[in-house]
Amino acid sequence: MKAFLPLLVLFAPLAAQAVSGSWAADASGVTLETGSVRDVSPSLRPANPPAADARVTSVSWRYQLLAGAPAGLEVQLCTSSRCLPLGAGSGRSEAFNGIPADSEFRFIYYVKSRGALNPPLRAISNQVIVNYE
Repeated sequence: MKAFLPLLVLFAPLAAQAVSGSWAADASGVTLETGSVRDVSPSLRPANPPAADARVTSVSWRYQLLAGAPAGLEVQLCTSSRCLPLGAGSGRSEAFNGIPADSEFRFIYYVKSRGALNPPLRAISNQVIVNYE
């Protein structure tokens, strides 16, 4: 047993390190034809869920609109426990740090205006890349 002790001490740091990884998902967007109405994207979740104890370290996002953003557009990236207002069509955030890495994400779209949107808001794609440890 004493002969294996140096090997155990040598490999202990490797066993203590968390396994890191990432997953990506994309989905179609939404169409808003009227202002002051919210619409939620399909859920974005990992195809192969990470280990149950894995936690998010950062999330990158991207959404794409068919035309320019209308005045008053608000987009949020949400999980069941929190939402992050997005200031641009793509970016990266650590706001979701510590939540389970297999969490489901959704984009929520809202246009602060009344009446019909002309042209309608058409989000043609949504994507997240979730990094975890």
